[in-house]
Amino acid sequence: MAKARILVVDDEKLIRWSLKENLEKEKYEVYTASTGEEALELIHEELPDLILQDIKLPGVSGLEILEEVKKLREESLVIMMTAYGDINTSVKAMKLGAYDFVEKPFVFDKLKLTIAKALETVNLKKEVHVFKSQQKAQFRLDNVVGQSDSMNRVFKMVEKLSRSDATTVLLQGESGTGKDVIAKAIHYQSRRAEAPYMEINCTSLPDTLIESELFGHEKGAFTDARAMKKGLFEITDGGTILLDEIGDMPLSTQSKLLRVIENKAFKRLGGVKDIVVDVRIIAATNKDLKQASAGGSFREDLYYRLKVFPIYLPTLRDRSEDIPLLVRHFVTTFNHEFKKNVRGISPEAQDMMMAYHWPGNVRELKNVIERAIILESEDVILPEHLPLEVVRPEPVTNPHGSSIQLPAEGVSLSEVERELIEQALATSKGNQVHAAKLLRMSRDTLRYRMKKHDLL
Repeated sequence: MAKARILVVDDEKLIRWSLKENLEKEKYEVYTASTGEEALELIHEELPDLILQDIKLPGVSGLEILEEVKKLREESLVIMMTAYGDINTSVKAMKLGAYDFVEKPFVFDKLKLTIAKALETVNLKKEVHVFKSQQKAQFRLDNVVGQSDSMNRVFKMVEKLSRSDATTVLLQGESGTGKDVIAKAIHYQSRRAEAPYMEINCTSLPDTLIESELFGHEKGAFTDARAMKKGLFEITDGGTILLDEIGDMPLSTQSKLLRVIENKAFKRLGGVKDIVVDVRIIAATNKDLKQASAGGSFREDLYYRLKVFPIYLPTLRDRSEDIPLLVRHFVTTFNHEFKKNVRGISPEAQDMMMAYHWPGNVRELKNVIERAIILESEDVILPEHLPLEVVRPEPVTNPHGSSIQLPAEGVSLSEVERELIEQALATSKGNQVHAAKLLRMSRDTLRYRMKKHDLL
């Protein structure tokens, strides 16, 4: 492990010599400087982990050095030394970001303990910095796989959004199209990348808990509120929060979310004080929020407030030219994860994958490749390694069993839609939930189309 680097800055030669001797015995790499100017030069050259410096220096002062360190290298910590007992200057140093201060003459054993604790903090900061760098690299936009026109349009939108200060984004698309991946790309490409990124699935919590999770609560706000709790909006201040499946958010919570968007402030449950936050809200849904707002299950004013910057993610069947790219990407990913050496996919298997309609989109494709690489020992993915539904996809049929084919003379899409809805309702004996499942749409969408065709 590399030695920690410490810079000692003091205009008294004896102090510099004494600290260097003692610190080198502790296996630290030590540099010394007698002036502020010399210290700044060493800081730029050596990037020390810890700076132990006198407040009173000839030329550039200790406080000026502290300010420069904070600009140059945030992970570096500064311990101030003073022989004057100047509390005001020490307090100012702490406000400027000094880790601690010690008074001269100091006991080295006590100083050694302070240095050890400071270096633990430095190491933790380094780990956090590495983690954030890895997150940025992992979720860069150029790691999102796709070369189709529809995905290139998405990429351009994300790039524009990342450079803007827009605080509300609406991601729409079927389940499995990668809304969470795009949300992370937006965050980690933006100026908010160093701030927190949090996400919550609006269907994963009961209505009674979601407000507490989002906005927090005060002690005693409800029966089990034994202590104050900060919500996700407060924790994520300065960063980004993904509200996944926002179409399922309770109406009561929707009204509070609208207030946060408009006023950038909220109150904890049971609280009276406004808490001001700066959070980018990314809302994601596979529902048609316009139809939901027309049906009364989603606030219309919230829908239009979220739709400041809408991004529509295409289905995999609408960008089938990306399937070979995605297959190669997932083969590489799972080869690394499971220590396999699969070279790729056979032409026959690829043709089958290209012909399949992928109702689960990219998520389903990923699962198919993962399963093939885990279970099979061949170095190429063959048709027999694919699930039955991919190898022998069922044709789309009506309840009478005949395949849907476009007549040579053409057809009225509106009439076909009405007929299919009538057949689905007849098959389900009027059960709209069952009929919606047969047509692979939500009940809200079915009701909207029934109303359009005067079937309600």
